[in-house]
Amino acid sequence: MPKKSGEHTLEFLLDFNGHVHRYAGGYWLKFEITKVEANDGKPHGLGYSFTLHGPDNRRLIGFDNAHGVPAKGARFKKRPKEMDHWHRTDTDEGRPYAFKDAETLLDDFFDEVERVLSECGIPFEVVGVTQGDSR
Repeated sequence: MPKKSGEHTLEFLLDFNGHVHRYAGGYWLKFEITKVEANDGKPHGLGYSFTLHGPDNRRLIGFDNAHGVPAKGARFKKRPKEMDHWHRTDTDEGRPYAFKDAETLLDDFFDEVERVLSECGIPFEVVGVTQGDSR
């Protein structure tokens, strides 16, 4: 039976695990993604952390589900069960992210990477890829 498009995208995404993508000026991305047992916090069965770092190794943006974040809006809103969230800046404590599928997650992450690199005057062009945490 042929695989559905979403399954191909998920396999593609899982292949990114441990990759570090380098950009000009010392900027770099790190991908951590694994299958986990689905639960209330990770109903899609994925554990992930995608981060963009500056030349000083400071995280500039990130998409992850390592911990929960408060609900968007009023501080008395109930915290979402899903732990998917993103950090729009290096000081952002996180805001909920509505996980749809692996393809949309990648698209949304790379849209933000392109935004930040553009603001820093860095071309959105990978100059190197390594496997593992070798920055």
